Amino acid sequence: MSAGDAASGGGADAVVVDARGLRCPLPVIRLARAARDLPAGTLVTVLSTDPAARHDVPAWARMRGHAAVGEAGETQGEDGATTWSITVRLATSA
Repeated sequence: MSAGDAASGGGADAVVVDARGLRCPLPVIRLARAARDLPAGTLVTVLSTDPAARHDVPAWARMRGHAAVGEAGETQGEDGATTWSITVRLATSA
């Protein structure tokens, strides 16, 4: 996992996957790659400008036994692009 894929968030158990500017399926692929090496209970937040990630990330979480625990959208920049923040709590097996 490279620094561009995931960086430590606000706490020791928080990870951010920055997938802004990437289109489906890349946000989920980056999330899966980051989740592989993380312990159960870790919160992983995906940042994405692709509206499909709002559906794809929770669907991936359900299929893998994880839990989608939050979603927020924030409009940024002069172009009015929205960055979605979708948070998943990892289960025992990633």
